[in-house]
Amino acid sequence: MRNFGISAAQSETRSDCSSRVGESKHMIMSSDWCRDGSNERSGSAASDTNSTIILTAAALAALTVFALDTWVSVRDAVAVLYVLVVLTTVTLYRRSYVVIVTGACVALTLLSYAITHGGEAEPAASIRMLVSILSILITAMLVMKVVSTTYTLRQTERRQANLSRFFSPQLVDQIAEADVPLSQSRHQSASIMFVDMVGFTSYCDRMSPEAVVEMLRDILKILGDCVFARNGTIDKFTGDGVMAVFGLPFPSQSDGTNAALCALEILEVVETWNTRAGRKGSLKIQVGVGIHYGDVVQADVGSEQRLELTTFGDAVNVACRVEAFTRQLDASVLVTKSFVALLEREGAEALVAEFHDLGRHQLRGRTDLTHLFGKRRQAAAAG
Repeated sequence: MRNFGISAAQSETRSDCSSRVGESKHMIMSSDWCRDGSNERSGSAASDTNSTIILTAAALAALTVFALDTWVSVRDAVAVLYVLVVLTTVTLYRRSYVVIVTGACVALTLLSYAITHGGEAEPAASIRMLVSILSILITAMLVMKVVSTTYTLRQTERRQANLSRFFSPQLVDQIAEADVPLSQSRHQSASIMFVDMVGFTSYCDRMSPEAVVEMLRDILKILGDCVFARNGTIDKFTGDGVMAVFGLPFPSQSDGTNAALCALEILEVVETWNTRAGRKGSLKIQVGVGIHYGDVVQADVGSEQRLELTTFGDAVNVACRVEAFTRQLDASVLVTKSFVALLEREGAEALVAEFHDLGRHQLRGRTDLTHLFGKRRQAAAAG
């Protein structure tokens, strides 16, 4: 893996950006975690209740078959009815329950034969017993297959539902069909975009907590929809903004174009949202967008208890700093020269013209000057 060669100053940038992202992410995600945990606990309790009811019914049915097989004079293989008992375990979706119920049914079949015939072996009765046991075992194998298939489908649905929170529908399908798992680290170039609300703290001071949460949900949904519409990936929500990646996990020939279009569309939809919400003057929501193109790494990081697929590298630090610099230049969108070069290679000349040369600037925590291009906020407001 290539060494990014991060200097001490760049390390300070990484620490500052990571702290900002981590703290705000924890703030916005904590309520979802609590809500998900509560749902899981209530769902688990309901599942345990259902399992108890079904197992009780299966036990009563098994005892009924045992009584019929042992004390009712019937020449047919009554023990085959144990198949129905085994079939009831399909609804439990637990292989351990299938094994327990199957073992109990086989044991009751053997016990019934021992009570009925004692030590005397009757060929016809022995054959009926063997047919019954064979039927039980075959049914159990089929039930185990159904349970395993159902479990796999549920896991796939859960995985795709989780992926759909961070990837566009098209990318979710590609990931599902890919041979290479997401857990395998990737080192490649990508366009990194940070979007953040300008003056978020001042907004919060003038609003109730409930209103702040409602506004955040609206804004984050807008940002997420724009990213997904341009085939981007949401790496993380940053409290009052988002970090998005274009070109991971699967690069294309239009990743830069998609990122630029996404940035411009975000400005439009936020303006539309302001108009619809009746926000004017100081109440008007504004965002800053920063984009950089460079080498990044995408990998699972964290502890064994909690792993998170994330993107990191010097390019992420630069993009974070570029977005923060939109305040100094009063720009709605700032992009780096490397990103503009990517747009030129993709033939997106019309998009290149959207970003004016704003010269070279010293970003906080960077030793070298960074050449920036951007869309001034006045120009953005004018269209």
